[in-house]
Amino acid sequence: MFLSINSISLSLVELKFKLMKPSYLNASFLLFCISLLFSLPTNLLAQDVAEITKLKERAAQWVGENEKLSQVMVDKVFSFSELGFQEVESSKYLTGILKKEGFTIEYGVSGIPTAWFARWSNGEGPVIALGSDVDCIPKASQYPGVAYHKPIVEGAPGHGEGHNSGIPLNVTAALAVQKLMKSENIGGTLVIWPGIAEELVAAKAWYTRDGLFKDIDLCIFTHVSSNMGVSWGQSSGTGLISVAYTFNGEAAHAAGAPWRGKSALDAAELMNVGWNYKREHLDPLKRSHSIFTDGGDQPNVVPSKASIWYYFRDVTYEGIMEMYQMANDIAQGAALMTGTSVSSEILGTAWPRHFNKVIAETMDKNIQEVGLPVWSEADQQLAVAVQKEVNSKSTDGLATELVGLVPPVEKPVSGGSDDIGDVSWTVPTVTLRFPSNIPGLQGHHWSNAIAMATPIAHKGVTAGAKVVAMTIVDLLTQPKLIEDAWTYFKEVQTAETKYQPMIGPKDAPPIHLNKQIMNQYKEALRPFYFNEKKYDNYLQQLGISYPTLKSVTH
Repeated sequence: MFLSINSISLSLVELKFKLMKPSYLNASFLLFCISLLFSLPTNLLAQDVAEITKLKERAAQWVGENEKLSQVMVDKVFSFSELGFQEVESSKYLTGILKKEGFTIEYGVSGIPTAWFARWSNGEGPVIALGSDVDCIPKASQYPGVAYHKPIVEGAPGHGEGHNSGIPLNVTAALAVQKLMKSENIGGTLVIWPGIAEELVAAKAWYTRDGLFKDIDLCIFTHVSSNMGVSWGQSSGTGLISVAYTFNGEAAHAAGAPWRGKSALDAAELMNVGWNYKREHLDPLKRSHSIFTDGGDQPNVVPSKASIWYYFRDVTYEGIMEMYQMANDIAQGAALMTGTSVSSEILGTAWPRHFNKVIAETMDKNIQEVGLPVWSEADQQLAVAVQKEVNSKSTDGLATELVGLVPPVEKPVSGGSDDIGDVSWTVPTVTLRFPSNIPGLQGHHWSNAIAMATPIAHKGVTAGAKVVAMTIVDLLTQPKLIEDAWTYFKEVQTAETKYQPMIGPKDAPPIHLNKQIMNQYKEALRPFYFNEKKYDNYLQQLGISYPTLKSVTH
């Protein structure tokens, strides 16, 4: 049922939303609409649901019709293999697609050259942000579709988590919804943004600090997984703060006059020893890990400079900051013992995640509607072979049953971190996990790259894009969902816990990270960039028979 009001064709669903906007709230128009709505038949709700369902079906259909674009984007970003803060080719390519589709691009946000926000608006309505990560993993270069370790470039980075798939999913969903919004005159704004340097958890806290989500109504985040699902409430896993400690001492000839030196490396090692003794007295939910990034130049020179880099994780903000202060004290102690000085730099932060119940429940209904992809025999053969290759406890291949809506954890569970946590405490947010990878792999590993430019990844992206597109349609056409999402955010999620960034106003993003590694490998990787004008898919370009399994004589 449609109404003609001021020569504008409005569906009842759209009319309900427009009634909430100040520009429509003149007395005569409001009284007219109220009287009209009260005069409608009692089965209006069913009519609304039917209309929304048709809109969602059209959006999902358009996602399916765009599966070729999805496949090309997934393969292309996979081939770039770019580490955090160095996602130059990936960002250039993805923003180029969005710009051609009418999106306005803001480049270099938060002082990060590879970061961007893309925006397209069709007038008044909800502002919905779609985010996902785009960076890859060091030393994870891997031929896709090959069920054993075979680097494309030995030692080079590769998509050993699958971040090449999320932005392509979001772009596909957004283009379908954009088409629907144009054809049905549905108001609203779509914003697409990348999680730059997620493996360093080093961008989203800067986005939130700098107010990039201040005009956003809701955020849908997407992340690769081996099943399709969404959760709400406190998530399993941790938040963290990433800190580099640099000690400065005095150089000297290590054999001729060692007594004249003050070893910065001794200080860094003493800090690490002190922290390892502290581990015994930490709550089991806490996690920490470190690497030495600078240990001096050569053995016969007392190191005048040394650095050690830590991740400190816990399930609460307070616990994270407590660990940070402990580490600062130990660093000062190490400096005192060696007569050196110490400075520190925050390289990344992530709040523990908390996801919105209303959006999650809405999304889960669409997950149930879309379901998992239909896997081919070749897909399953590859998955089982990879699971066996890495001695996984799971050898059942790809998921065939949905995981379902995941409720809040009853007890905190330690584990990994993601800086989407900062966004989740700034605006109502959920993360859709979509089925583009193989279950039972260890993560951050070459094996996690094997599926990520194959039909497994492509099918998972298309299924996930349908869910995202359908959920956006729900949110655009049912303003009560947005109102309820904010009620949960204000009255439940943030009733007692108030977000504050772990970084200060003067902390700059560490955009120097990974530059040296990418400079080392970029030209070696360039000949392997996917040429979609010449080849149908990346497997074809690489000459891979799908799947390529390990032979007895290999």
